[in-house]
Amino acid sequence: MTYFTYIVASRKHGTLYVGVTNNLARRIYEHKEGLAEGFTKRYGVNRLVYVETFPTVRQAIQREKSLKKWPRVWKIRQIEKLNPEWRDLYEEMNW
Repeated sequence: MTYFTYIVASRKHGTLYVGVTNNLARRIYEHKEGLAEGFTKRYGVNRLVYVETFPTVRQAIQREKSLKKWPRVWKIRQIEKLNPEWRDLYEEMNW
């Protein structure tokens, strides 16, 4: 099984949310449709801008915890290394 640590944003340089899942397609769909109650629904955070994959849930959770502790500017730099235009990567994935 593959596990994912991801960052979703409301817009370029907007509100960010770091999460972890074993089913990225389902989880981002939930964010986009407002099915996930709480922070991401309240702030319209649903654009997939960054993804990392891991072979174990332990590694994915550790990375999520690490990213959540990072200063915002570091997260933005990390996103812009992979995705400088802040494209919605969900639209580009082959589900």
